[in-house]
Amino acid sequence: MPLTDPDRLFPADPKVRGLARALYEAVANRPIISPHGHCDPRWFAENARFPNPAELFVVPDHYVFRMLVSQGVSMDDLGIARNDGRAVVQDPRLIWQRFAEHFHLFRGTPSAMWLNHSFEHVFGIDAVLGPQTADQIYDQIEAQLAEEAFRPRALFEQFGLEVLATTEGALDDLSWHRAIAESDWGGRVITTYRPDAVVDPEFEGFAENVVAFGDLTGEDTNTWDGYLAAHRARRAFFRAHGATATDHGHPSARTENLSAADAGALFDRVKNGDTTAEDADAFRGQMLTEMAKMSLEDGMVMQIHAGSRRNHAQQVFENFGRDKGFDIPGRTNFVGALKPLLDAVGMEPSLTVILFTLDESVYARELAPLAGAYPALKLGPPWWFHDSYEGIKRFREQVTETCGFYNTAGFNDDTRAFCSIPARHDVSRRCDSAFLAELVATGRLREAEAFEVAEDLAYALAKSAYRL
Repeated sequence: MPLTDPDRLFPADPKVRGLARALYEAVANRPIISPHGHCDPRWFAENARFPNPAELFVVPDHYVFRMLVSQGVSMDDLGIARNDGRAVVQDPRLIWQRFAEHFHLFRGTPSAMWLNHSFEHVFGIDAVLGPQTADQIYDQIEAQLAEEAFRPRALFEQFGLEVLATTEGALDDLSWHRAIAESDWGGRVITTYRPDAVVDPEFEGFAENVVAFGDLTGEDTNTWDGYLAAHRARRAFFRAHGATATDHGHPSARTENLSAADAGALFDRVKNGDTTAEDADAFRGQMLTEMAKMSLEDGMVMQIHAGSRRNHAQQVFENFGRDKGFDIPGRTNFVGALKPLLDAVGMEPSLTVILFTLDESVYARELAPLAGAYPALKLGPPWWFHDSYEGIKRFREQVTETCGFYNTAGFNDDTRAFCSIPARHDVSRRCDSAFLAELVATGRLREAEAFEVAEDLAYALAKSAYRL
């Protein structure tokens, strides 16, 4: 018996379900465009085997370990490395056993669907993970990981990936991307410019990062003009390594459009650590507008991931570092916050700014009307906690009537968990097929149009939006 229902996520009504199935089957095997995510480019540069099942499914995936932590399992016991180097559990089989003992916690969540899809469709597993099956499933995955067919490049091709974008910081030397480009492998793995460490005055080590930014680029980052020149230089470096996009993870969507003199004075305050929370927020806002202006110059697509209260658990941040499952959604204002940027560049048809949010309350009230009016704006897909059946459905229901399908950017998986990429895209394609079938059944879309839109949502929109 398969782990996953072949008709999962399709409408219950038999007639509508049949159309949803037909729409899905038309796009199920289309190549995957993965234009934003956090996979490690080193995997594809070295093409070494993945170490073990725990390192593949548990340790790198904050969706997985945060659920176990919420039920009292310590991060030490799940092998999550500590900042201070203190010992944590190293035995991958023991980590896997703990994962299996708690697998029931994922019932009804998208994580369960992604994991089961990966188990079944990547590794051929037909048993439900649990305490009694943990060793059997571990051994099966471990044996396959030793095979050439399960190395990173082979899985990349097996998954049908046409392009995979990773995300690197402004100070990264992109050596792994260079190694990929110099190899004889034809897979397309590109980088994305993420300048948060040299843009956010509240980022740890910001002042030192700005100095290193100058050393790296040969620009005088002690001055406002030199600092901006350093960004232009790094953007060009990233473009030379395949980047077509930038990414900005800010706590709010605030933007500013200060005069050069006022922006320079603000920069002088923040670069020396003489800054308030208001200064820090204003500087982040100014830099979003500066990045948008630079995107007009060099053609890079700009992504704004706003509204995450990152590293919410101070204890976890101090002990384990960033991105450990404690980035929590917060209320986000877009209409007022984006106005300075939009007044500056929002009517530019050659600019693409893709907006993401974790605040679903703004879908219909703010995001859809903005994207339905400003040429520069597109809406990114539901992100993190909302990249699920219900999340995707709510998104389509709330934004489509105002901004349509073609002011959205298709789907991206935004994941560190490599084997979940085909699973996440499969969920998106099923959800969109179900939504389109309902539109046809209620007379809001012709059937022929639904097949065209299904193709666009699965493939063409992301490829176009990210200029791939």
